[in-house]
Amino acid sequence: MPKPISRRAAAAGLSGALALPTALRAQGAVFDRDVAIVGAGAAGISAAKELLRLGKTFVVLEARDRVGGRMFTDASLGAPFDAGAVYIHWAERNPWKSVAEALSVATIDNDSTPTLSRFYDHGAPAAQRGGERENSAAIDNLFDTDAAPVPDVSMSERVADLGEPGRRGAEAIARLALGDEPENISALDYARLWSGADLLVPSGYGALAQTFARGLDKRLSSPVNAIDYSGAGVSLETPAGRVRARAAIVTVPVGVLKSGAIRFTPGLPASTRDGLNGLDMGALTKIGLKFDGARFGIEPATDLWDRLGPRASFDFECWTWDRDLIVAYLGGDHARGLVGQGERAAIETALDELTRIIGPAARKRFVRGVLHGWCVDPLSMGCYSHALPGHADARAKLAAPVAERLFFAGEATGGEGFGGAMTAGGAFLAGQAAARAAALA
Repeated sequence: MPKPISRRAAAAGLSGALALPTALRAQGAVFDRDVAIVGAGAAGISAAKELLRLGKTFVVLEARDRVGGRMFTDASLGAPFDAGAVYIHWAERNPWKSVAEALSVATIDNDSTPTLSRFYDHGAPAAQRGGERENSAAIDNLFDTDAAPVPDVSMSERVADLGEPGRRGAEAIARLALGDEPENISALDYARLWSGADLLVPSGYGALAQTFARGLDKRLSSPVNAIDYSGAGVSLETPAGRVRARAAIVTVPVGVLKSGAIRFTPGLPASTRDGLNGLDMGALTKIGLKFDGARFGIEPATDLWDRLGPRASFDFECWTWDRDLIVAYLGGDHARGLVGQGERAAIETALDELTRIIGPAARKRFVRGVLHGWCVDPLSMGCYSHALPGHADARAKLAAPVAERLFFAGEATGGEGFGGAMTAGGAFLAGQAAARAAALA
């Protein structure tokens, strides 16, 4: 889901669906499955695949009426675009690359699809600011070398010595790659992230997840409201009934866990709570705008970067894959404020700003739009996680097993040293690791 700046069924079968036929007995306890997986996003899907490989029984309980979570290819405008995750980051070791190859789904190296950039200040043409390339390199050097010397301070504090150019550079990375303000993001957490080649999936990253999940034992439209791990195994409450398992893998986003949407009995241990409290969710937002075929003299794969002020900007990504779509990206407090006004207002605001750049023809040739504001989606509560300044150890705390039968996995806990955090690839790796641990419960 990150957009790189500097680094590259319905309820089908629900009637009785949770009256699971398999009964597993251990020390007097009866279990429906070896493992219950909460959430069918990247981590949940990969955990299920790994348990299948290990010969363990499982069920995936998903609150949405689809799989994929924040991997979602939206085709509601007549042409698909990834409303969530876009890039197979650090493809050299990202398992989604192998999944795409196994399913014969085409991918394209991001570097082979160069992007043209135009710069604007509130719709007025602006030159690329002097020294921006050099400053970008300086910012990269502060984060992309060995993470060991990077202090656990905010991104803003980390770039303070670079002055105004450093501040602007950090804001661009934070808002449009991480979805939040740089003062809210741990520099050390960001420095730990892996980098490498990025691949794109023209047919849709979310669509790839949908295909990969086919055939898994999953129950859609089945939110988990409570998890009791006080006795033998784990008991999970859903609107359709209770599921008992030896262990549970919880893959719902950090924002949902922090909201209290799932009640745990007993309450989560202090270390796990500290981990959650040390993480927050960004607000990277996308607004899809459909046009009637007019291109306004703009070449495909052109980005229109529009700075509205010191804390607000749009990136309009035009005609990707030669489709009649412009996707507006925004993040941080600007996104939270706009999304809070509702879909209609958000679309109108994006279209108004695009009209400043293109002219009145933009509004005349506009067909319809759609908002994907993950920060107000009750099943995500944000785009993906970042550690707060001073809390770079939060991911490790969240990843620690609870009572040897409750495991948390997702983009928040992904990859060795958490280098895969914030990505669908990291979530995949976290799901695999949790499945291996849960299989021993």
